[in-house]
Amino acid sequence: MIEQPFIEITLRARYAETDAMGVVHHASYLIWLEQGRTELLRAYGSDYREIEASGIFIMISELQLRYLAPARFDDRVIVRTALDELRSRKLSFTYELRLAESGTALLTARSQHIFVARATGRPTRIPQALLELWHSAGLHS
Repeated sequence: MIEQPFIEITLRARYAETDAMGVVHHASYLIWLEQGRTELLRAYGSDYREIEASGIFIMISELQLRYLAPARFDDRVIVRTALDELRSRKLSFTYELRLAESGTALLTARSQHIFVARATGRPTRIPQALLELWHSAGLHS
């Protein structure tokens, strides 16, 4: 495990992300976690589009979620994302979601991802250029 700073994004729970009671549906959190990962990678100088264009996919291999409290329609939610682990073929992220107004904890999560070559569909090493970019931006393995 590595100590990295969290990046934060704030989003608003949309009506389409809720159930009939106005509570955010559990599957919506997965989309919010993806937004956090995408913004974290962008903050470190890369993005999914460029990585995929190079012939590499970052596939999820494990996901752990702990729901603590519900978010509701129109709540502002802070999604905090940090890199948790960086290895030669995988990386992991940790997440904290809170209500922006009250600070109430909504969810904690961790996701693990592997790098897969598009051509073969098999796990592959993280490209050296990407590792160098991340290291120069302050990420450590």
